[in-house]
Amino acid sequence: MAEKKESLLGGFKAFLMRGNVIDLAVAVVIGAAFTNIVNSVVKGIINPIVGAFGTKDLEGYSSCLKGTCVVVNGEVQGIQIQWGLVLSAVLSFVITAAVVYFLMVLPMAKILAKRAAQEKAKEGVEEVMEISELEVLKEIRDHLVAQRIPAVNNTHPGSGVAGSGSAGAHSTS
Repeated sequence: MAEKKESLLGGFKAFLMRGNVIDLAVAVVIGAAFTNIVNSVVKGIINPIVGAFGTKDLEGYSSCLKGTCVVVNGEVQGIQIQWGLVLSAVLSFVITAAVVYFLMVLPMAKILAKRAAQEKAKEGVEEVMEISELEVLKEIRDHLVAQRIPAVNNTHPGSGVAGSGSAGAHSTS
């Protein structure tokens, strides 16, 4: 039983020590802090600007489904729909998504594309170098073969001139 607890504990420790779990935790904390900033911008700037065109800030807009909504003893009588809160939340989401996209996703995509282009260029250079090396090796081989052929023909220069004598005999007949 103790062995199972150690393996479970070891597995949990390995899970926590993986980089992606820690990265995810950091992302959640940063995201929460960033959400507070965006909500403050929406409530402090955008809602009053939208409210400037109406009678109150954005979160105060509401409608009643049934009858008129009247506040009696701190409670709203009637069915009130607070569509201003929903609109405010949608604006918060759109602003958050825009900031994340334009300040994080887009620059990271450009960086990754640039890196991929550099890697592709590097692979192309390596391919050219490999082809160049192969061509140089072929030239060296051809040169060495060309040097051997005259050396093979010149190894027996005075032994009856085999190549030219037989050729001459054939040419006279």
